Amino acid sequence: MSIFEAIVLGLIQGLTEFLPISSTAHLRVLPALFGWKDPGAAFTAVIQLGTLLAVLIYFRTDIIRLLTAIAHDLRTCRYGTSQDAKLAWMIAVGTVPIVVCGLAFKDYIKSDLRDLRVIAWAAIGFSLLLLAAEIVTGRRRERREEEAAIRWRDALLVGVFQAFALIPGASRSGVTITAGLFAGLTRSTAARFSFLLSLPAVFAAGVYEAYKDRHEIMKSGDDVLAIVVASVVAGIIGYASIAFLLGYLKKHNTYVFIIYRIVLGTAMLVYLHGR
Repeated sequence: MSIFEAIVLGLIQGLTEFLPISSTAHLRVLPALFGWKDPGAAFTAVIQLGTLLAVLIYFRTDIIRLLTAIAHDLRTCRYGTSQDAKLAWMIAVGTVPIVVCGLAFKDYIKSDLRDLRVIAWAAIGFSLLLLAAEIVTGRRRERREEEAAIRWRDALLVGVFQAFALIPGASRSGVTITAGLFAGLTRSTAARFSFLLSLPAVFAAGVYEAYKDRHEIMKSGDDVLAIVVASVVAGIIGYASIAFLLGYLKKHNTYVFIIYRIVLGTAMLVYLHGR
């Protein structure tokens, strides 16, 4: 992989990881259009550590607060001594579905599900599900704005939906925001919880793939440099994407992303049909 390819892929990862349009789909589709090799699931998982760093920096105050709260629970051997502690436990439990599914279907995820047709249908199908959530939200009179309003059933629902993000084209932020809207959260609150919920899963996946495929990833100095460059670019652009999306969702719905994904998926199917 050239440095130019690494920069482009880092830009794609940073731009699409947090927007509900699927970073994995774009990292699979655009290289195919450019005639580049598929960067692979391991590369995708590792450069997600760059965007993970963006989340850690952006939400550093929230993360410190949550870690402090859960540490207090563990020290006192009590559960939910504060709202922050409850939220931290919800994030931990909400991470379980994606971990279980990721381990159970890891071989399938890294092979068959990376087929371009699967990605295209996932982009369309899950965008229609987000559309349904938007319609439900539009008809709902009351929406819960604060993170303190997140309940256990909300966290479990979002956690289950997060497991669908293992399907390329589904979009991690897309499916978790969808679940948050169905649960009655506002768009911005759903997005914030989505980002916080992603931390354990993205960290675990990135570290696991980096260790498991370390010999392949670090086959040469150029490969290591490409991954580092892609991760740094992804982190910088990802930070800006978080700020943009949270500000955007306070005043707007997600229809622009829904339309984009339907157009993208349809264009992919047309292209594949005529190939």
